[in-house]
Amino acid sequence: MVAVPGSHTGWTFITNHARVLAAIADNPNIRIRDIAAHCRLTERAVQRIISDLEQDGYLSHTREGRTNTYRVEPDKVLRHPAEAGLTVAALLSLLVRDETDRIGEPGGRSTPAAVTGGTSQ
Repeated sequence: MVAVPGSHTGWTFITNHARVLAAIADNPNIRIRDIAAHCRLTERAVQRIISDLEQDGYLSHTREGRTNTYRVEPDKVLRHPAEAGLTVAALLSLLVRDETDRIGEPGGRSTPAAVTGGTSQ
């Protein structure tokens, strides 16, 4: 089991929902355990966040054997009135690592498949 660091005190710029969504956009087949470790959250917190995102239509998943494959809805508009008109794709363009950051990494992709609706390369 992956150890999760203690909770963060103080404020942050990015919400946990945005962090989880970005992790999924970066790897649509990522395991909840890996999302939790990457985002420094508990697995239960990640499950709740995924449920929130699915309930509001920002995310969906299909089950393939023992693996979930997630799909982010890139054209969905962000919830807060201050971000009126901004889409999930615009947010993720800031949060998901660029292709140049992935060069030389095993399993790297050029564009997050979950955002484009395609398959990973």
